[in-house]
Amino acid sequence: MTVKITKCNLEDLHVLREISIETFNNTFSNQNSPENMKAYLDSAFTSKQLEKELANRFSQFYFIWCDEEVAGYLKVNVHDAQSEKMGDAYLEIERIYIRNKFQRKGLGKYLIDKAIEIAKEQRKSNIWLGVWEKNENAISFYKNIGFAQTGVHSFYMGDEEQIDIIMTKTLI
Repeated sequence: MTVKITKCNLEDLHVLREISIETFNNTFSNQNSPENMKAYLDSAFTSKQLEKELANRFSQFYFIWCDEEVAGYLKVNVHDAQSEKMGDAYLEIERIYIRNKFQRKGLGKYLIDKAIEIAKEQRKSNIWLGVWEKNENAISFYKNIGFAQTGVHSFYMGDEEQIDIIMTKTLI
């Protein structure tokens, strides 16, 4: 298995959008109403919204490739791009999305390592992420690699308020 990570840019918008919709749908559609899924997907993953995120100088996207195929991506945020005000010492991992056929191959760990590398390059002492309280596999994965719960915040799926667990890992 050959793995590489490349930075995304505006030319990657179509593929980024496709992976976003595919992975979000595959992960969460069984646990949410079709109406709430549609509402979320129609706002979070439009070309216009993703273009805006790609243009934000405090956000970065990275594709992960497995055997010459895009397997998923990482999105990280610093400063005002973070979805919670965590301060300048923090880097947020906003998204780690892996396509179904590439799950359980260790690619999530590659993306976590990339986020840690970016955080260290930017002299951040902590990384954090939000994970849905019902996503037990993800919570277990993050705990196993050193993240700990440090809080919660609300996440809206359409008109339904859901709870995300905030998990943090100290790097220094």
